Amino acid sequence: MAASIHSRICEFATTALIHIFAFPYAAVCELYCSAIDDANKWDHVQIAHYIGISIVAQETGFSEAPEISEGQNKPYSVQFCQADPCTDDLESHLQHKGIPVDIVCCLHHLELCFESEEKARKLVQNVSSLLKPGGYFFGIVPDSSTIWTKYQKNVEASLHKGGGTKSNILPNYIRSENYVITFEVEEDKFPSFGKRYQLKFANEASFHSHCLVHFPSLIRLAREAGLEYIEIQNLTEFYDDNRAQFAGLLSNYAPNLLDPRGKLLPRSFDILGLYSIFVFQKPDPDAAPPLLTPPLLAYEDPSYDEQEWVGEGYMQPAASIDEEIRSQMETGMVTPVIAAVAGNTDVGEQEKGILGPGPADLRLP
Repeated sequence: MAASIHSRICEFATTALIHIFAFPYAAVCELYCSAIDDANKWDHVQIAHYIGISIVAQETGFSEAPEISEGQNKPYSVQFCQADPCTDDLESHLQHKGIPVDIVCCLHHLELCFESEEKARKLVQNVSSLLKPGGYFFGIVPDSSTIWTKYQKNVEASLHKGGGTKSNILPNYIRSENYVITFEVEEDKFPSFGKRYQLKFANEASFHSHCLVHFPSLIRLAREAGLEYIEIQNLTEFYDDNRAQFAGLLSNYAPNLLDPRGKLLPRSFDILGLYSIFVFQKPDPDAAPPLLTPPLLAYEDPSYDEQEWVGEGYMQPAASIDEEIRSQMETGMVTPVIAAVAGNTDVGEQEKGILGPGPADLRLP
C-alpha cells in the first residue's frame, strides 16, 4: 500500500532535517519512535549510536524484557527503550546507555505533550538532560498557527454570513481537500495547553487526536529548561528557503507538489502548510562566539536594535527578553512579540493568528 501524501511530506521533512543537522559519529536519541525501522533513516549519515524511545513496546517490535533491545546488522549501535518522554525521567532510564547525545529529535507526537503544561515541561527537561552542550533538539509538528488562523477565518466567514451576530451554529471544524480538523470544544480562544482537535486526512478512515502546540509556551518552557530557541518555521517557507538543496528530495517524495522548476504549486501549500519544523540548541559555554555579522533588521521598535546571531537565525538574548518584558509590563505598552514570549496571547483583535510561523498568506493582519 502506497504511503499517504502527509506521510511522504513528513518523511521529506525528516530526511531534510537529518541532512542539515546530523554528522558522522553522532549519538542520536529519537523520541516517540514508532518502529525498529525508524533507525534506518540515519544509515546514510554514518552516526555512531541510536537510541529509540517509544511509549508502547509493541509499536517498536521489541519486548518489555529486557527494557533495552540491541539493534543488529547496523554500522552503528542501536538501542530501544520503553518510556514516555513527557512523564518519565529519561535520564534515569538511559543511564549507562550512551547519553548524553549530540541530537535529540521528535518527529512524531510532540503535540500530545501539550495536553498540560506539566507534560510539556517534562518533555523539554528530558531533552535538556539528554543533550550534550552544543547539541540540537529538532523535529516536526502540526503548525498550530496555520490551523488556528484557518479556523478563525472559517468562524469569521460564518459571522459575516449571519449578519455579524454570534449564534449557536458556528463551525467547529476546518475542511480542505487534504484533511478535516474538528475541535472537541467549540470556543474562540486558543489556550496555551489542552486545546484538543481531531485530524482526519482524505482517504483515511480514522481520526488522529492532537493538541494545538502553543509556540510561545514551547519557547518559554524550553528556555527555562536551558534550551535556546533557534527556529520554528512553516514547512512551505522551510522548503522555499532551501529549495536549491531539497527540490530533488521533495520531488522524490511528492512530485505532484512541484512545477518543472521546483517551485511549489498552489495546491501544495494546503498540505505542506499544515506542518512546521522546530529547532532548539543546548548552549555550550565553552564554545567560541561565531564570527558572523547579521544583516540589519528594520524593526519599528527601537528596543530590538541589538540582536544575537545564533546558527542561521536571530534570537534576542534571554536576559534582554526578560528585561524587555518587565519594562513593557510596567509601562503598559506591550508589543505583540513580547506579549507572545511572555505567554500573553490577548494582544487585541488585530493580532489574532500571531502564534507561531504559519504561511505568510494565512496570517491575520
